[in-house]
Amino acid sequence: MKRIVLLITLVLAAFAGISAQGYKVGDTAADFKLKNVDNKMVSLADFSKAKGFIIVFTCNHCPYAKAYEQRIVALDKKYKAKGYPVIAINPNNPATVPADSFEEMQKRHKEAGFTFPYLFDNGQKIYPVYGATRTPHVFLLEKTKKGNVVRYIGAIDDNYEDASAVKTPYLANAVDALLAGKEVNPSSTKAIGCGIK
Repeated sequence: MKRIVLLITLVLAAFAGISAQGYKVGDTAADFKLKNVDNKMVSLADFSKAKGFIIVFTCNHCPYAKAYEQRIVALDKKYKAKGYPVIAINPNNPATVPADSFEEMQKRHKEAGFTFPYLFDNGQKIYPVYGATRTPHVFLLEKTKKGNVVRYIGAIDDNYEDASAVKTPYLANAVDALLAGKEVNPSSTKAIGCGIK
């Protein structure tokens, strides 16, 4: 019996290690179905006309996430019409951070004027698959014949404190490259933000 328990523990630990690494650039991302702030379930398959997706793991309480809210709205307004809508996902556990509860998400969505779905990762099942570690943490997906391929992972830009002082808008550059049929460069940067709770 002890051997079976040990074996199961080792298998679970190995699986956790694999999933903790998450996606790398070039991987095909699996779809998901999560509850939006309007209480409707949302999946990537719902966006039949999209060319890809800007997936942003973010939350209510983190000062980094708050600093980027209006920039994320601007990105959605700019790129949704071009086929790259923003899909925001809150990965935090509300038992740990009550400010990130579903009810608080609904309030924040309205207060901040979000123009995109704001989904709740109930049970924290999706963020480890992606490998998100921060809020905000971006995954840019391109819709291809083989599925939604990860083309960029990391930060939105190079200055979370001051939008007017941004020198390199990494995410916008990456989307522009895809729209122009070019390689994304850089294809990854370090996400700066609060650790996922």
